[in-house]
Amino acid sequence: MVSAILDISFRLSFGNYWSLRPCRRSGACISQERSVIEPGKKQDKTILIGNTRTVTKDNFILPNSQKTQLDSLPPLVTALKASAEQNAASFHFPGHNRGRAAPSSLTQLIGIRPFLHDLPELPELDNLFSPEGPILDAQKQAAKLFGASETWFLVGGTTCGIQAAIMATCSPGETLILPRNSHISAISAMVLSGAIPKYIIPEYDLNWDIAGGVTPSQVEKAINELEMEGQKAAAVFVTSPTYHGICSNLSEIIKLCHSHNIPMIVDEAHGAHFGFHPELPNSALQQGADLAVQSTHKVLCSLTQSSMLHMSGNIVDR
Repeated sequence: MVSAILDISFRLSFGNYWSLRPCRRSGACISQERSVIEPGKKQDKTILIGNTRTVTKDNFILPNSQKTQLDSLPPLVTALKASAEQNAASFHFPGHNRGRAAPSSLTQLIGIRPFLHDLPELPELDNLFSPEGPILDAQKQAAKLFGASETWFLVGGTTCGIQAAIMATCSPGETLILPRNSHISAISAMVLSGAIPKYIIPEYDLNWDIAGGVTPSQVEKAINELEMEGQKAAAVFVTSPTYHGICSNLSEIIKLCHSHNIPMIVDEAHGAHFGFHPELPNSALQQGADLAVQSTHKVLCSLTQSSMLHMSGNIVDR
């Protein structure tokens, strides 16, 4: 579990250069150009390009900002590195015993170092479910970076974040407004919470043969229909961007929801990179969402199944 969130914390340094690369599903993705020098090894050489001093390793150029990043690792990586360097016998999970029992077919592929850092929730590595140390510090850094009042690291993908968000806002018998093409995790969340769906049928683009986004007028209509029945929506759930990269007008939908004191949940699984480049859409948090769930592993650069749940505002009880 710790190894699943290791790369999240490591990437939160963001002390290097952003580059924009095309993304087949979400329109555009942010990636980071980096090369990592293994601790204890000498750099090959130092060269001067213009007024910028850079370090090269295996034909890669490492800017000073990246070198500084390696000298000051983020909290979770620092704790993990210190724990892995301890000269101690392991009588705990995982069974590969810091790589000693790792299959040779895998060590030949990725080496033994990843196994050295594949560690469980040892005391010095904190507790994901009640963090007080390096995980908490890393989550605070993430919250600051993404513009949230609080951030939680997820190791079950965005699915568990969507389930948590819906279960936190919807009690049994209460109504959730959501588009009919929502991810199955939203359906399972309604089963777990006992919420009742009020579906919105998204617009359909016949030219592209894909479902579109949700409009403010559709959300307003759903809210009004519930009010005519003497009910109030417990929350509104919108997927933006969709799997095909379609974004809804979140800012207007959020204003509408907040005018009725209804929390807004955004499934932003494919939009974790939003807000990091002026030509990309604003993130859900930047547009005022109360809860946003992002797949850090989908369009940023963390390990598979690692996501984040972000909270903002004071409508939702943290």
